[in-house]
Amino acid sequence: MGWHQELLIGFDLETTGTDPAEARIVTAAVVETKGGVPIGRREWLADPGIPIPAEAAAVHGITSERAAFGRPAAEVAEEIAATLALHWAAGAPVVAYNACFDLTLLAAELRRHGLRPLGERLRELEAEREPDTDGGETGPVVDPYTIDRAVDRYRKGKRTLEAVCGEYGVVLDGAHEAGADALAAVRVACAVADRYPEIADAKPWDLHRDQRRWYGEWAAGYENWLRRQGNTTAVIDPRWPLR
Repeated sequence: MGWHQELLIGFDLETTGTDPAEARIVTAAVVETKGGVPIGRREWLADPGIPIPAEAAAVHGITSERAAFGRPAAEVAEEIAATLALHWAAGAPVVAYNACFDLTLLAAELRRHGLRPLGERLRELEAEREPDTDGGETGPVVDPYTIDRAVDRYRKGKRTLEAVCGEYGVVLDGAHEAGADALAAVRVACAVADRYPEIADAKPWDLHRDQRRWYGEWAAGYENWLRRQGNTTAVIDPRWPLR
């Protein structure tokens, strides 16, 4: 039985903006799944402590007025980090579409509020983890965005979650709602594994390391392309899944 038929943890954030170093959490979801079927779910509404720009509210539907009824951002960030760390400690992969954004933003929120980083939490739990780990590294992570881009490099068109759901026949109900996006990310990951046996057959930590390499190769290629187009100072951060 491949990793995609085992316990997977979908994770998604909806936020105040697109810069993970500066944006704040507005909503979040962690969805436990087995074979793509949800078996547990936690969701959060946070008061980000700053106004939610109109363009962000137009995407996820959460206004500043509604977010004011949310819980303090520090409490939400702490609970999300603790939840993910426990799942990783138990050996369950966390699935996030474009994981660099969500995990980097969560890490920034933890720093902002003086909370323990993900790596420190994992090191403390390391004795409970599966033997095949990377010594406290954040993971294993499954990022269908990175995997799809690696296995089908030349496909034309967008690579948004909605577009990739269409490519793999995954129904996305309620795009840009954290729970719906988290579940869709898991189902896309499972569909990619079903289509590509080499992905299904990989062990989660081996796939994690492959994604880290694939992302770095993509970043280098995209940076070179931008520079050839005239943007001579372009820099694409190659780090994955956490910058």
